[in-house]
Amino acid sequence: MISSLDTLRSLWRIAGLPDDALSFIDLPGRDPVFPSSFALGTAAQATIGAAALAACELGALRGGKRQRVSVDMTHAAVECTGAFTVDGKEPETWGRFSGLYRCADGYVRIHANFEHHQDGALRLLGLDPRTATREDAERALLAWRASDYENAAAQRALVVTMLRTFDEWDATPQAQAIAAQPLMTITRIGDAPLLKLPALPDDARPLDGIRVLDFTRILAGPVGGRALAAFGADVMLVNGPHLPNIPAIADTSRGKRSALLDLRAAADREALWRLIDEAHVFAQGYRPGGIASLGFGPDAVARRRPGIVYTSLSAYGTKGPWAERRGFDSLVQTAMGFNAAEAEAAGESKPRPLPMQMLDMASGFLMAFGAAAALWKQQREGGSWHVEVSLAQTGHWLRGLGRIDGGTRIAKPDFAPFIERYESGFGDLMAVRPSAQLARTPAGYVRESAMPGTAEARW
Repeated sequence: MISSLDTLRSLWRIAGLPDDALSFIDLPGRDPVFPSSFALGTAAQATIGAAALAACELGALRGGKRQRVSVDMTHAAVECTGAFTVDGKEPETWGRFSGLYRCADGYVRIHANFEHHQDGALRLLGLDPRTATREDAERALLAWRASDYENAAAQRALVVTMLRTFDEWDATPQAQAIAAQPLMTITRIGDAPLLKLPALPDDARPLDGIRVLDFTRILAGPVGGRALAAFGADVMLVNGPHLPNIPAIADTSRGKRSALLDLRAAADREALWRLIDEAHVFAQGYRPGGIASLGFGPDAVARRRPGIVYTSLSAYGTKGPWAERRGFDSLVQTAMGFNAAEAEAAGESKPRPLPMQMLDMASGFLMAFGAAAALWKQQREGGSWHVEVSLAQTGHWLRGLGRIDGGTRIAKPDFAPFIERYESGFGDLMAVRPSAQLARTPAGYVRESAMPGTAEARW
């Protein structure tokens, strides 16, 4: 199994950051820390450590002193569970039709947390969404081959995947496309002078003065924006007033402003361009091509704001036959073989998910790492930059970290030492504090999480 430091070192090489910075990080702990056959603790610790250390390197480039970073493995893994309560209640995580279903020859997983995805999946089965029960869906799917339902759903832009083993996934063209790509890319997409970043006093957090537009909604992207906020960035979460959100917004909005813009309206598109004019990072996680079709793709944003760092998240990457498919962590786990592998390791017959949405979480911290690293490059070389991350590439990387014999048999750690109370516009929030410990300027949130639309769309 690969150590956390070696794992972080490989991330560091992707970004081309200075090797001597690695002497400023401490990574205590070892896997397993959660019941899994995969190196979840290593994945959590390395991605969070990379994001924190890259932020500190950018701070040093702006005039701050280097500082030690420490990330405890257990704390990092607990942070990656996304555990929180509002007013003492855990959120309803899954829609009533979400989950794993048996088919004629295997299983499919349906993601039905949003009404339009739920209704589409039910209509594909010939069911009326107004009256259908989960039992109706279970009976209907027994008449389908898993691959047929997956393909029919994909043609309708729904989010469904069939259960595969690692061998079955590896045989697909999409798996081969993913395997041929690096974990993430940081690409120069245009010439630009150095953006003028304010000088950083020693007592300032490393990303103070950095303005981030967070156009993400479903876990991975919001986690990345929250990490940047914890290291000092001024993060503005922008939601569409017509788009649904998930309960985790109460947790992932910590440290952020929260504004509403409807990009179907000309006035709101113009308001976004004004925000972009003063932003340093633009993060988006919409369906492939979605935000570009509204005029805000990476090249357009870089033309308007030379020197911008643009980060993009997708489900299955930018290459291969599934590049345009929508997806969420739970489905990508199922498609890529993780659920089958965990069940086999635990000696169980029923497919078993990972104990947290690790593809989402690691991808989110990789987005934060990529943004900080690309800003560091911008301050050294100029240019505009595009950071690309995908859940499937993160999954391929996680699999490559190795397996843990007997890992599924351990107990979950105690979350209590890592939970803090936060004020929020959603209610009394109990959530995991940041696991990255910065020696001189502690990570944390200067803004409470707020309901969408509570902030004006201006800096």
